[in-house]
Amino acid sequence: MENQSCVLIQTEWDIVAARQLGRNVAKEVGFGTVDQARITTAISELARNIYIYAGEGQVCIEKIIKNGQAGLRIVAVDKGPGIPDIRLAMEDGYSTSGGLGAGLPGVKRLMDDFEIDSSLGSGTEIKASKWIR
Repeated sequence: MENQSCVLIQTEWDIVAARQLGRNVAKEVGFGTVDQARITTAISELARNIYIYAGEGQVCIEKIIKNGQAGLRIVAVDKGPGIPDIRLAMEDGYSTSGGLGAGLPGVKRLMDDFEIDSSLGSGTEIKASKWIR
């Protein structure tokens, strides 16, 4: 897709790069500062998960339009170990890394649409979208 930009996540600096890309795209799409912050926080969580759990993957950000409404989609993909129990991972406070556990449930709350697909041994793909109100 020509509207898509991706950042390869291999180091902590790549998390920063993904956040910056997300903020720039959110600004271009026309999101206000509060939604820009929500989007960059979601990107940060997704990129950090890739870095911590999978070691490497990518975060892609694309401008989207549906029924004349503009938005932004984040697609986070890795070839890591996968998530053993998605339902558990989506519970508030659940963390396997000793973090705050705001991770995936936090991303779901920050964004308007959220999909997760994970297979043990072959990785995880998360799509999250935000629409301009």
